[in-house]
Amino acid sequence: MDERDWLTAGVRAAATERTLRAGQALFLQRSRPVGLYEVVSGKLRLVRVDRSGREAVLHSACAGQTIAEASLFSSTYHCDAIASARTIVRLYPKAVVLAEFRRNPKAAEAFMAMLGRQVMDLRTKLEQRNILSARERIVHYLTANAGAAGSTVAVTGTLKDLAGELGLSHEALYRTLAEMASAGEIERGRGTISLVKSKL
Repeated sequence: MDERDWLTAGVRAAATERTLRAGQALFLQRSRPVGLYEVVSGKLRLVRVDRSGREAVLHSACAGQTIAEASLFSSTYHCDAIASARTIVRLYPKAVVLAEFRRNPKAAEAFMAMLGRQVMDLRTKLEQRNILSARERIVHYLTANAGAAGSTVAVTGTLKDLAGELGLSHEALYRTLAEMASAGEIERGRGTISLVKSKL
């Protein structure tokens, strides 16, 4: 099932697109929601910033994924959305989406199914954050994202973005990846990391 099965022709017709440069905010925490977004190209990170200015990455979204689904039922956005690279997004207006759900139960059901899959993904990420070892956290991430048949994960954005997603300092991520590559546990390509399963 595609993540966007809930997008009916009526909702698609109401969409507008916007282009963001790297580092530009799509929306900020506590601002009033105008709808939810689909990432057409590029990458967005959802973050909260603590008092010291440190970013906590809640989620990274790439092409084909939607963000800010909860904003349909909230009076404010709960985090900042920042472009990690040049990014094009498509806005689906809140009023149009909610009206479609009231009119079309199948679209609402498909949307709920998508949210259910997101909850499962979130639980996997929570499991990952509870792993103390940086190496084991990286192995968990690669295993979860390579899929059952594969061993290679495409890394979109920067390694600093990945470090934030994993809840590691970028120094810890760089060091651990270098150690794993030296030990033959992973192979790094241009924009990819592959697990060498015989070494794990």
